[in-house]
Amino acid sequence: MNFAHFINELNIVEQAKRHGVPLWQHPQFLFLVMGVIIVLSSILSYSFGRRYIVDPQLVALAIIVLTATLLVLSFIITRSFERLAEAAKLKSEFMSIVSHQLRSPLSNLKWAIEFLMSGRGGKVAPSQTEYFQVLKENSSRMHDMVNELLMVSKIEEGGLEAAKEAFLLPALLEKVAKEFKPLLLASNIKLTIKGEKQIPMVMGDVSQIRHVVQNLLDNAIRYAWKDAKPVREDHNRENRIIIQYKKEGKMLKVQIQDNGVGIPKEDQRYIFEKFFRSGNVLRHETQGSGLGLYIAKSMVEKNKGKLEFSSKEQKGSTFWFTIPLQS
Repeated sequence: MNFAHFINELNIVEQAKRHGVPLWQHPQFLFLVMGVIIVLSSILSYSFGRRYIVDPQLVALAIIVLTATLLVLSFIITRSFERLAEAAKLKSEFMSIVSHQLRSPLSNLKWAIEFLMSGRGGKVAPSQTEYFQVLKENSSRMHDMVNELLMVSKIEEGGLEAAKEAFLLPALLEKVAKEFKPLLLASNIKLTIKGEKQIPMVMGDVSQIRHVVQNLLDNAIRYAWKDAKPVREDHNRENRIIIQYKKEGKMLKVQIQDNGVGIPKEDQRYIFEKFFRSGNVLRHETQGSGLGLYIAKSMVEKNKGKLEFSSKEQKGSTFWFTIPLQS
């Protein structure tokens, strides 16, 4: 073991990132904390012992018993968290390997389906087109899930980097809204974009912020009321989404509000966790991996912003994020 490797092993923050666990769950950090607690406990015990116990041997024995007990507890706790850290590392490595191995076969499958649907491999009967379309949609879903798993692996390994470039966020919002126009029309959802006229450029990674907006808008559409009628001014429960942006100090705040099914109160604390899906998701028959919001939050934070939300079941949800303005 060379000196550089030895120093790296002592870097608790890097070790925690490598294992994909928070610092407070990493065994080395816990061992350090427990060591400090044992030392302080021994000093305090000695101080109190000298004041209230006459026999110095009894004081020494009490300190030895206390220290030994704390050492045993420290060992048990550290070993438990060590197993958790190893399990988390193995899980991340497994996701990364499986995702990479699935990517090429899925790309080949997608290409083969598109080739067959084009008719270049032979005439396709109308009855076959429907089945090919099902295959195409499901392969696309699997491809998206693999990409999300790869992104999660990159985030957990600390490999997600954000480029710094100036761009106009209102223009980005308009482009994303245009992409979703067919889906909005099919879902009978009215989308409105509001904001101040004179907005400075923001500083961040365009592709990552685009991904965040796409994810939040896609969720707002997914969790719209399925029984809503086409949008009309006299309809009391029309599906609508409002995107607003405004300047707040040195940040630009973007808010995406919907009047959909909302998130149950008991589920809200877990909404940004990996693979978590709200309890009312299955009732509304929506599809997803439960990774979108975790990835979106990580990307916003990488761009020096925050992603937060508020929601009421049966009333709708509002997600908002901030991004720094160009200085």
